[in-house]
Amino acid sequence: MTAATVFEAAGGLALFLLAMATMTDGLRLFGGRNLKALLERSTATRLRGVAVGALVTAIVQSSSAVTVATIGFVNAGVLGLPHALGVVFGANLGTTMTGWLVSLVGFGFKIDAYALPILAVGVALKLAAPGRRIQGLGGALAGFGLFFLGLALLQGAFGALSDTLAAHLPPADGVLGVVLFVAVGFAATVLTQSSSAAVALILTAAGQQAVGLDAAAAAIIGANVGTTSTAALAVLNATPNARRVAAGHIIFNLVTGVVALALLPGVLWLTGAASEWLGVAGRTAPTLALFHTLFNLLGVMLMLPMIGWLARRLERLFRTQEEDLGRPRHLDATVANTPALAMAALQQELRRMRRLVLANVAAAFAVAPSRAAQVERRAEAVAGLAPAITEFATTARMGELPRDVAEAMPELIRVARYLQQASLLTPSLEALQEAIRQPQSAAARPIVETFLARLREAFSALSETEADPDAGGAALAALEADYQAAKAGLLRLGADRRLSVDRLDGMLDGLSHSRRLVDQFAKADRRLRSARLGTAVRPH
Repeated sequence: MTAATVFEAAGGLALFLLAMATMTDGLRLFGGRNLKALLERSTATRLRGVAVGALVTAIVQSSSAVTVATIGFVNAGVLGLPHALGVVFGANLGTTMTGWLVSLVGFGFKIDAYALPILAVGVALKLAAPGRRIQGLGGALAGFGLFFLGLALLQGAFGALSDTLAAHLPPADGVLGVVLFVAVGFAATVLTQSSSAAVALILTAAGQQAVGLDAAAAAIIGANVGTTSTAALAVLNATPNARRVAAGHIIFNLVTGVVALALLPGVLWLTGAASEWLGVAGRTAPTLALFHTLFNLLGVMLMLPMIGWLARRLERLFRTQEEDLGRPRHLDATVANTPALAMAALQQELRRMRRLVLANVAAAFAVAPSRAAQVERRAEAVAGLAPAITEFATTARMGELPRDVAEAMPELIRVARYLQQASLLTPSLEALQEAIRQPQSAAARPIVETFLARLREAFSALSETEADPDAGGAALAALEADYQAAKAGLLRLGADRRLSVDRLDGMLDGLSHSRRLVDQFAKADRRLRSARLGTAVRPH
């Protein structure tokens, strides 16, 4: 074993990792919107989610990219946790496509003859194409060319190392031998942070006769389990939903790995039978790619019926105070079929949402800069009540309600929407206060502070509107005059160049958002009181 051979192997691996990243980025740019739409439509059934997860991962060549996108959809409410788990399970199946690329394309022909022309075309498109999508396609082709070149370097290195490795590595006989190669595969994935790269290394080593079939199969199982390290690292400081999806990903890979190890002789026999049927018997790399696909498919078949149960268990984990705020307290399926109880439950939940918005506004006024993130998280959590309230209101049986009460139902849905908008605008209060804390904003500080003082008075009056319904209207009228005065004052500072354009725009946005926050809350407050009284309020 020479230093040149080791460096050739290291360079081949580095080129392979660069190729995977380039190919993934290019394909995401080329088909970004279509792939996003495809993932969004995967909510129809869990089986469809698995299929879409596998397909998208096979296209973009990155299970991590698909998992991150899935987590984003869960956080946005587009995907429920059970369907997200289906997509993640499918992503594990789709990532086996890399093994097929390595085995079917990487052996049996002169790689350089294909790699360099593909790389040239890809770079030309990336540099000269007029549109971003075509540039993305160019990046993907360039990555594909680099993929071939990296694979060629790995083949050359492992060809030189095959005799040395074969002489020093123990056989995969017995429990200890299997565990050793599982550990090797696991370590390869952890070190490269790419199960695709680890599998490519294993397939290349096996294709060059450096390791045997059984040893390579055990190492592939270890690489499959090792991909959980990427998910674990990615969600250390992530949202609860992200942690739940990552936990589902980890559980799937652990269960699949344990089952594959327990049934290793049987899975290898099934792989051998399938490889004969497919006409790849005797070819090590395609047989191992087939093994990788089969045991992941076995994992999907085992875990898919358990998705509902697993999702319910994961929902209990990683709970946060903000998430508890965003869960309805009074809406329950047991009252949905009783119209009078359903109406009362809706009003109770809306009053709770109103109190939570007021509490977060108070926190935004008083918050220290280091706690601004908490205000934002609470705002998003409270805003999340609106979809739950709307869904309950539209599915509950209201046919037996008196007409005047039934007509108040659309008003309650409007209240939820207004409170949602008010909650999402709450962080703008803290942002406006942070803006005037900066030394460069000293001239604007008295102007904004006067407006904020009137804003506090308006919210103080609105919080007491049940006792004095007219107090909110008077407070809003006074606030409007102060808003116009503050806006004019900031514009004068900008015209006199005492405030930079960026700071002026930021503060004007803050003023506008803060005024709209009060307006949305006042509309919700007025309609909520009207609905409780059973009267209609005309839209403004």
